[in-house]
Amino acid sequence: MGIQRYKLFLCGCGVNAAAAARDLDGDDDDLDCCSGADAFGEKGTVYLARLSGALAAVKVHRSSERLHRVFRQELDTLLRVRHPHIVRLLAFCDQQEEGVLVLEFAANGNLHERLHGGGKSSGTLPWARRVCVALHVARALAHLHDACEPQVVHGDVKASNVLLDASMRAKLCDFGSARAGFSAAKSDVYSFGVLLLELLTGMEAFCAGEGRLLTAVLAPRLKGGNPGDARGLVDDRLGTAYDAAEADAVAALAAACVGENPSLRPSMADVVRTLGAECARVHLRRRGEIKRTQGKL
Repeated sequence: MGIQRYKLFLCGCGVNAAAAARDLDGDDDDLDCCSGADAFGEKGTVYLARLSGALAAVKVHRSSERLHRVFRQELDTLLRVRHPHIVRLLAFCDQQEEGVLVLEFAANGNLHERLHGGGKSSGTLPWARRVCVALHVARALAHLHDACEPQVVHGDVKASNVLLDASMRAKLCDFGSARAGFSAAKSDVYSFGVLLLELLTGMEAFCAGEGRLLTAVLAPRLKGGNPGDARGLVDDRLGTAYDAAEADAVAALAAACVGENPSLRPSMADVVRTLGAECARVHLRRRGEIKRTQGKL
C-alpha cells in the first residue's frame, strides 16, 4: 500500500483518538480507534490504531504555529526518505487545525524503555542485540547524511527516538527537528556517540544520581578518544555475556563520536564500516567456535 493522504481526520469515540474519512481518491479506508491508546511524544500525541486490519501509530500534532512547523518538517522528511531502519509513513492528513501522521507500529516500544526499563522491558537487552541496534541506527543516519539530496540531519538522535519492531530491528523516528546542512551532520554523530555509551554502559544519557550528563560522568575514561579496556564501562547486568574486544571497539568508537572537535569526529559512513567490521568478526569467531564444538561431539 502506498502512502495515503486523507482529507479529514476526526476525533472519535468521545476521546482524543483519530479516525479517518475518505481519502483523496474517494475510496474508503478504515482507521479505527483502539482503547487504551495513551502513549505520548514530545512533539505530538501518539495513539495506537488499526488501519485496514493492521496496527499503526497515529501521531497527532495539535493546533499551534510551532507544532505545525514541526509537523510539516517531519512530514516533508518522511515523504522523501525510505530506509529499512527509518520508521515508515503509511498515511497523513495535513490541515491547518491539526496534522496527523500514520506510522508503522513498533511492537517492542522504544530503545529507552528496553534499555532502562519503564515500558515493554523484559529483562536485560543482550549485548549482541545492542550492537545490532547501534548498527541499524548508524545505517539510518548514514543514509540521511549521504544518500539524501539535500542531506538530512536528524537533529534529535536519542534512545527514545529509536523504535524496535517485532523482530527487534531498530527504526529511527521523530523527524520534527530534522534539517538540511552538512555542517550540522556532526551533531548527529555526537548524539549517536551518546547512544553508543548508553548501549555500552546501560546508563541513561542524563545520570540522575550524578546530576550530570553521561558524557561528563565518563569524561575521564573518554579523554583523548581512547578509553582502553572497556570492562569497567560495560553494563553490569550483562555479567560476562559480551565480547570484550567488541566492547573495546564500541567504547573507542563512542569516544571518537563525542570528541570535542566536530571536524575530528568520524562520519556516519565510517561508523557503519567500523561497526559492520566488528559484527562480521564476532560472527566469524562464533561460527568457528560452533564448528570446533561440533567436531568434538
